Amino acid sequence: MKSVLIIGLGRFGQQFAKKLYEQGNEVMAIDEDEELINSAMPYLTNAQIGDATNEQLIASLGVRNFDLCVVAIGENFESSLQTTALLKDYGAPFVLARAKSDVHEKFLLRNGADRVVCTERDMAERLAMKYGLDTVFDYIQLTDSYSIYEIQTPPKWVGKSIEELRVRAKYGISILATKKAGVMSPNPYADHVFSKDETLLIMGQPSDVRKLV
Repeated sequence: MKSVLIIGLGRFGQQFAKKLYEQGNEVMAIDEDEELINSAMPYLTNAQIGDATNEQLIASLGVRNFDLCVVAIGENFESSLQTTALLKDYGAPFVLARAKSDVHEKFLLRNGADRVVCTERDMAERLAMKYGLDTVFDYIQLTDSYSIYEIQTPPKWVGKSIEELRVRAKYGISILATKKAGVMSPNPYADHVFSKDETLLIMGQPSDVRKLV
């Protein structure tokens, strides 16, 4: 169980708070809008109405005691930057901030954010990868260089084993799991023989995966 502080209860903030709460985490939220606080209370451990750019408010929260602080403001460029800086100034160990643009992301990182998510951009990338390639069924970006993909078994792999194909050496990808009839089998052995009715969960660089699919 983690202790999480979420600042900003727009659609992103509320959904994030709900999912964290459902996982069994303690979730505290701050927003200036009392109605947003009230609508989110069923999945909050605690809440406070206030302006997170107020230094006295941040100082009173003991942010160093939270495992994760989330700046979900997004819409107000200046407020998100100020809030992020204040959280780090008062010892927040990890700040996750939401950005609306690449420029916003750069400034958040400069102001101390440990990780920045650009929800619209990230979703667009995921949907483009998922629906733009017929053989890719799902996609999760891990870093700028590596992602996880669920793909259809390439036809030329059918009937051959991982070892025989020298998958990692030749294609630059790692096979994390195979899935057949809805059943996932993680960490397949080198002697696993591919079949046409299974999908693969692989990790690799986008350029290597595009060549493969």
